[in-house]
Amino acid sequence: MQNRITHLFNIQYPIIQAGMVWASGWRLASAVSNAGGLGIIGAGSMYPDVLREHIQKCKQACNKPFAVNVPMLYPNLEEIMEILVQQEVKIVFTSAGNPKIWTPYLKENGISVVHVVSSVKFAMKAQDAGVDAVVAEGFEAGGHNGREETTTMALIPAVKEKISIPLIAAGGIASGRSMLAAMILGADGVQVGSRFVASYEASSHELFKQMVVDAGEGDTQLTLKELTPVRLLKNKFFEDVMQAYAEGASKDQLTELLGRARAKRGMFEGDMEEGELEIGQVAALIHDIKPAAKIVSDMVEEFETAKKEATSL
Repeated sequence: MQNRITHLFNIQYPIIQAGMVWASGWRLASAVSNAGGLGIIGAGSMYPDVLREHIQKCKQACNKPFAVNVPMLYPNLEEIMEILVQQEVKIVFTSAGNPKIWTPYLKENGISVVHVVSSVKFAMKAQDAGVDAVVAEGFEAGGHNGREETTTMALIPAVKEKISIPLIAAGGIASGRSMLAAMILGADGVQVGSRFVASYEASSHELFKQMVVDAGEGDTQLTLKELTPVRLLKNKFFEDVMQAYAEGASKDQLTELLGRARAKRGMFEGDMEEGELEIGQVAALIHDIKPAAKIVSDMVEEFETAKKEATSL
């Protein structure tokens, strides 16, 4: 299964594990990379010293390529970038910021750069900034999302039409069939988040993993657009947010309601009532918790089966 993405990252399968906050530590990243995909350490929930430790442990646990995801809206950014260079990380995914700021520095240090976008406009800007590939993430995705609400099925061909660099599809992809669909639409690979949350190696709390497995259709919703759009599982905190909207809450009031470390409280510490629980719409199709390597192998097997079935249509 070789193409532009597998060649760019030197991996076996064009399956990239998303760098999700509070889920994507070295155990998950190394397991995905060892299985032939590209594992990603999510720096968004890590202090610089913790990130350094995860990079070092990931190197010890696998001898295959892995990446680090860096949301550029977080503090300590200069220190994090220095750590990536010092630790000789070869692939960096950036998000939530202007790719022009850090792409030249990373590429000067021999690092491949991928930027996450939610629209054609920002995909073109990322290409102009010199990134090696883009992740186009549709409205279905969990966690922080785009304001445009463009679905993956509409976004991928639109981005493909405007860029020439490799394209990775994200949002609503958790199976081999959805992987094939994304690649037929023009993607060179897929980024998978929610499915890997429900894995043994994910560092997210077991109660959160089980809530993902138990989720049904309509159990997530995009909200808090005034701050940063985020797709959440519906729990007491989510209902509190909806009540605040109903009462005409201002941006400052929403910020106060969100508070600090709300995502950590839910996804990492296991407070299923008051925590912020970020997950994609595809949670409704996730029915079990299993090893990351099994997730990769199941996707590949289903992809090949679906490809054969498609040729007979």
